[in-house]
Amino acid sequence: MSVRVLLVDDQPLMLVGLAILIGDTDDLEVAGQAGDGHEAVRLARELRPDVVVMDIRMPGMDGIEATRQATAEPDAPKVLVLTTFDDDEYVYGALRAGASGFLLKSMALDAILDAIRVVAAGDALIAPSVTRRLIADFAGTFAASAAPAVPEPDAEPDTDSGLLAAITDREREVLALVGEGLSNPEIAERLVISAATAKTHVARLFAKLEARDRVHLAIIAFETGLAPRRR
Repeated sequence: MSVRVLLVDDQPLMLVGLAILIGDTDDLEVAGQAGDGHEAVRLARELRPDVVVMDIRMPGMDGIEATRQATAEPDAPKVLVLTTFDDDEYVYGALRAGASGFLLKSMALDAILDAIRVVAAGDALIAPSVTRRLIADFAGTFAASAAPAVPEPDAEPDTDSGLLAAITDREREVLALVGEGLSNPEIAERLVISAATAKTHVARLFAKLEARDRVHLAIIAFETGLAPRRR
């Protein structure tokens, strides 16, 4: 089955270019096109695409708010933010809104297609080196706003929280490494297991922790103290 993609951008040439690019593939298809956030949310509800490729700066409703509304729907699509602007605030805003990836329009066309496939498969699209920086900042901000109290710096992390009660010791190790931004092959190498086994552990973490993607898993790792916070 093809991955159905909703394209959202206020630049007609960008929409046409992406539509042509996707049309030349066997495993992707364009489900629809939108020129602003309001139309994106409406079409996401009507067309039920697998992935929404979302621009950020658009008239009316921007891509971040559109992402927030689209991902709040039942059976929500995955959202891949595709923008010209490499700005941390946009990255944080997109992740908070529920995006599964953040990509720049300057990337190679093949990389954009691969990114759509990665997001459709339930993975996150941020390179490990970037993940460590962005997730550390994001998780710290999220925890500070959500937690009723901030633990002392030297306090022991709450790795026995109810959130982690259902996972095994090995899965905790894997979750901690996801929080460090490691890919499945890197996790396999670190734990001396096969890549297939690492992938299986990550899949089980998705199910047990009800995480939408690796970014969400990384946030959980930070929130529960399995991954060290940056100071």
